[in-house]
Amino acid sequence: MDNSVWELSRLARVSVVSYLHDLHSEAAIAYQEKRRSPRYSFIASAELIEQKADVRIASRVSELSLHGCYLDMMNPFPKGTLVLVKIAAGDAFFEAKAKVIYEQPNMGAGVGFLEVGPESQAALERWLDEAEKEKQKQSG
Repeated sequence: MDNSVWELSRLARVSVVSYLHDLHSEAAIAYQEKRRSPRYSFIASAELIEQKADVRIASRVSELSLHGCYLDMMNPFPKGTLVLVKIAAGDAFFEAKAKVIYEQPNMGAGVGFLEVGPESQAALERWLDEAEKEKQKQSG
């Protein structure tokens, strides 16, 4: 193979690798931008209730945001299930109508809040303020 053909072949490979890297970076950025608010590590006990069948699952919150949370559980409800989520932490209590956004069998589920009452909203905002302060303390 002469040098010019070899060089073109090498440039093509570099271009493809560069393109794939850029594509992956753009996908990662696009995914991050889908979130409306920051997520924080947050540990609390929770209960998820599918109201139609009155099925209850005890779980644990591991991440919390203004618009939803991640719940650790072995057998999550399927994506799209409408639920009532109840969270207790310290002396505060939170309750919201919610929807399972995604589920990971044997791990948990991401839940989006649909309806949050004023008292629950106040508790949520207090928890998020505390989580933000804790994050800042740890990072610097």
